[in-house]
Amino acid sequence: MTLVLFIVTLGVSLVIGVPVAFALIICAAAMGLQMDLFDPQVISQRMVVGANNFSLLAIPFFLLAGELMNAGGMSRRIIGFAMAFVGHVRGGLGVVAIFAAIILASLSGSAAADSAALIAIMLPMMKQSGHDEARSVGLMASGGVIAPIIPPSIAYIIFAVATNLSITQLFMAGIVPGVMMGIGAIVAWLIVARRDNVQPQPRQGWDVRLKETRKALWSLGMPVIILGGIRFGVVTPTEAAVIAAMYAIFVGMVVHRELKPSDLFGVFRDAALTTAVVMMLAAAALATAWFITIADLSGIVLDLVGPLVDSPTLLLIVIMALVLMIGTMLDMGPTILILAPVLLPVVEEAGIDPIYFGVLFVINCAIGLVTPPVGIVLSVSAGVSGVPLHKVAKGAAPFLVAQITVLILLVLFPQLVLTPLNWLR
Repeated sequence: MTLVLFIVTLGVSLVIGVPVAFALIICAAAMGLQMDLFDPQVISQRMVVGANNFSLLAIPFFLLAGELMNAGGMSRRIIGFAMAFVGHVRGGLGVVAIFAAIILASLSGSAAADSAALIAIMLPMMKQSGHDEARSVGLMASGGVIAPIIPPSIAYIIFAVATNLSITQLFMAGIVPGVMMGIGAIVAWLIVARRDNVQPQPRQGWDVRLKETRKALWSLGMPVIILGGIRFGVVTPTEAAVIAAMYAIFVGMVVHRELKPSDLFGVFRDAALTTAVVMMLAAAALATAWFITIADLSGIVLDLVGPLVDSPTLLLIVIMALVLMIGTMLDMGPTILILAPVLLPVVEEAGIDPIYFGVLFVINCAIGLVTPPVGIVLSVSAGVSGVPLHKVAKGAAPFLVAQITVLILLVLFPQLVLTPLNWLR
């Protein structure tokens, strides 16, 4: 009964247009009433306790680092670096976009910001070269969703807080799958771009490559500092986020000198607004998670999928299909906060590594960012490029298929994630 109440309350609230955070609070209140535990003070206290988490402090600083990186010219230098090395191959501009997306993903962790930066810089060049506009935007939207998969990733932080897993291990486990997602998008691009009658960019000499490398050196140093510091235990992910923000300020204002003191207010405001949305979602979801734990919804779900527990691969396929379907209707944050606490005990009962499951879950949610009808990254990409949303969705379809194929491979061959993770542990 409690599971049905949870699903119906959440579903009806979302259908009538209640914001996700408030829909989750309504779910908490409904479950509290059903279990005779309703008390407004309990809900408010659980929200405060949920938000009062040191690990969540990494979110505003990583968001701030991403805003500072774009304002300070770091994104443009990364794209110039990628252009110098791979821009000359046939379809090279698309390869440059994904290559740059992988590097940008290791800097900010924001899918929407990375897609917007790529489109603003790359789309004019791709149109001028003769590439199909909608397909080009679809490619860069698909490239942007690599950001939540390669660390530093806000999605992993949210997943870790919701499930009490290690942020560091989730970060390390996401590197190889993120690169695989990029390779999948590149392969799909090289296949579909053959129909475009374009001339490759001229091959750059090593003098130009070294020049672009020098320009991008400070930008390339950020992931080394962040991931190296976390991997070797020098800093926690939260401390690494603070270092990333300070590093981005230093590079933008002192090294590149493109970030002006007058720009800081707007940058901090944008980061604060995004942080407020994420933190409100986290607080509401973690209050709901408390009632989910009291109601033992995980146990109820485990009873429902009991026959699948003996077949971990089949269980994962069913869960991934469910998450993919829900991800087309919900943004990444709510999907993680609602489903992860319920599903993790189920996969642990089946003997599935929780870190491995966390990576698959985040990849699935990332794919949902470019799937209609919600598709936050699709909407951002359409807005930045001026291309109608339905055309962007159609252009992104080949790359969506490629990335779902990568997800299937990761489900069928867990060692693709577990082997690198064991090396890094």
